[in-house]
Amino acid sequence: MTLLECQQKFALMVPRLILQAAHLGYGVTLGDAYRDPRVTYGHPGSLHRFRLAIDLNLFKGEDLLDYITGDEGHRELHEWWEGIGGAKMIAGDSNHYSLAWQAGMR
Repeated sequence: MTLLECQQKFALMVPRLILQAAHLGYGVTLGDAYRDPRVTYGHPGSLHRFRLAIDLNLFKGEDLLDYITGDEGHRELHEWWEGIGGAKMIAGDSNHYSLAWQAGMR
């Protein structure tokens, strides 16, 4: 699959991911999506640089105000994400949802 084909597939998967998070009872805000290659933070092979990753901030609790910080809080959504073809959860970076394109990228 070409990079463009993967980007197009990922772009159609992200709205489904957000809707699934809401269906599971989470509040959602957006974090990093595209990351310009000129920035110096993050993994050098980050899929954000290829438009194949997004960070989602999840919230639970009364009025959806409690920010989810740990891997466990993202596990259920990640399992769903993997079920539709998304990449596995990265321990310690659980708000990162991506679509694998090449080996060695995250």
